[in-house]
Amino acid sequence: MDNIEQYIEALIFASEQSIRTEEIIYCLQSAFSQDFSEDEINNHLQNITNKYHDEQFAIEVVKVSNGYQFLTKKSYHQVISLLQAQRSKKKLSQAALETLAIIAYKQPVTKPDIEQIRGVNCDYSIQKLLEKELIAIIGKSEALGKPILYGTSMLFMDYFGINSINELPQLKDFTNNAVSIGEQSE
Repeated sequence: MDNIEQYIEALIFASEQSIRTEEIIYCLQSAFSQDFSEDEINNHLQNITNKYHDEQFAIEVVKVSNGYQFLTKKSYHQVISLLQAQRSKKKLSQAALETLAIIAYKQPVTKPDIEQIRGVNCDYSIQKLLEKELIAIIGKSEALGKPILYGTSMLFMDYFGINSINELPQLKDFTNNAVSIGEQSE
């Protein structure tokens, strides 16, 4: 087989975690019904590692946790971290979205008020929204225990493309008058 290194590259690329030499051998032997020695595979792995060591590639093969993995070269980490930061800001769980909606429409609002509306503990969602800077602590309530008041941040406005909270859709925008129960009186 002339293109064994391409199969090894494909296995490394497709693996979510580092792939051990034993796993590579197992996959190749199962696919091609042929025996491969550990030394033979290690020689191919060394060739692949040397190939990606060339400056024309932004990635390299690195030995991690007793296995091999494609990683971005260190000189590109700054731009990759910006991409990761941007993508992490875009992903919100359903619980975080619900919590964010309550804060946006009821602000300033306390955590007990949010939990009363949602019916579940909101510690994690609030923490994630604070980390993503979509909400901010805007003061303390005068209620018993002086709970923290939360409101939306400027980043929230940017994130949703609005200039003020008044631009949020109103409840009447979501209601459908065509669906009703019972008789309508005129």
